[in-house]
Amino acid sequence: MRFIHAADIHLDSPLTGLSAYPDAPVELLRTATRDAFDKLVTLAVDESVDFMVIAGDLYDGTWKDFNTGIYFARQMGRLNAAGIPVYLLHGNHDAESEMTRRLSLPANVHVFPAARAATFELPELEVALHGRSFKHAATTEDLVPGYPAPRAGWFNIGVLHTALEGYAAHAAYAPCSLAELHAKGYQYWALGHVHEHQLWQGDATIAFPGNLQGRNIRETGAKGALLVSTDDDRVQSVEQLFVDVLRWHRVAVDVSAARTLSDASRQIGHALDALLGADDSALPLAVRVRLHGRSAAHGELFGREAPLRAEVLAQAAAIAGDRLWIEKVVVDTQPLETAAALAARGDAVAELQAILAEAPADDALLDTLRADFADLLARLPQEIGHDAPLLQTVREGRLAELVDATVPSLLARVAAAE
Repeated sequence: MRFIHAADIHLDSPLTGLSAYPDAPVELLRTATRDAFDKLVTLAVDESVDFMVIAGDLYDGTWKDFNTGIYFARQMGRLNAAGIPVYLLHGNHDAESEMTRRLSLPANVHVFPAARAATFELPELEVALHGRSFKHAATTEDLVPGYPAPRAGWFNIGVLHTALEGYAAHAAYAPCSLAELHAKGYQYWALGHVHEHQLWQGDATIAFPGNLQGRNIRETGAKGALLVSTDDDRVQSVEQLFVDVLRWHRVAVDVSAARTLSDASRQIGHALDALLGADDSALPLAVRVRLHGRSAAHGELFGREAPLRAEVLAQAAAIAGDRLWIEKVVVDTQPLETAAALAARGDAVAELQAILAEAPADDALLDTLRADFADLLARLPQEIGHDAPLLQTVREGRLAELVDATVPSLLARVAAAE
């Protein structure tokens, strides 16, 4: 027997934060969740799997119109025509309370109820699937104790949307422990909610497939579903099926050896070349570049994210055409000389550092800065600031933080000029 385990598809998930990027591949990003799901359904048909399990968050919330539901019904019709049943559970994003629109689905789609855990049986395969959908998004109780006992002699699958122990970064929906899942007596647990693939084996095989398609820089790397193969009452293999159509990556570049912005730019180009060499998927890549290290170029790099990103975009276009898009360049470098080293110089730079050390607490200076910035802020469109991170600091009146952040760069520039 073989089945596909998918979760966290988030069909038609809205794009957020991309309005600040006129060069973003918006059309590709807008359709990415559908395109990935298309690939998954095609794989299911081509592989003639016995059934498919979707362990929550099929949708990203209620639809803005019926097109999302119509699209999903069409894909389920493809599986129905191939004789492939689907067992669907709703999680926190598509809980009953979150969905205000519904459409009838083909007869091959079986939805786990939210009132209590239920079991669907496939007698010809001797398979029992146990699961419970979320009624409310904020389902914070442990649902596992309410799941039925395993069907003796059959292959039992638990379908659960859960913030499993150890995943503090994810909201604590339907929390439970690995020990609790192993003790239930099922052979396989098809989990959802955590967007990274994880696999545990023991008394039971327990797996998160991860989400089907990365949607932003927090969801990096290859994404997809799982193909599970069994023999009688044992799991033989769990294979990742990569169906994403665009892949997000973070690239860290140590620019300790760079003396100028141009040096740093060249090092970024080498890092992008290495990324392309390591990713043999041929998929479009969305990349965030982070510069780090104690560098002589710190003073020149600080606050130059926008021109530096333009430089890197040009390099990316030359290296890989439309395949590489640079989502952001983050400058996280430090001055070559530490504050202690500057103070030990005993020169004009050391004296300037001593004066500037008092600046964040100088109310008169901060009031002057506040007045100077007021006219600038009044003229700037609200959306400007994506490529100028400190601008939001100014908007929120946190000028002492602005001074603290700016002083090391200023001192580095003065020291370099001297």
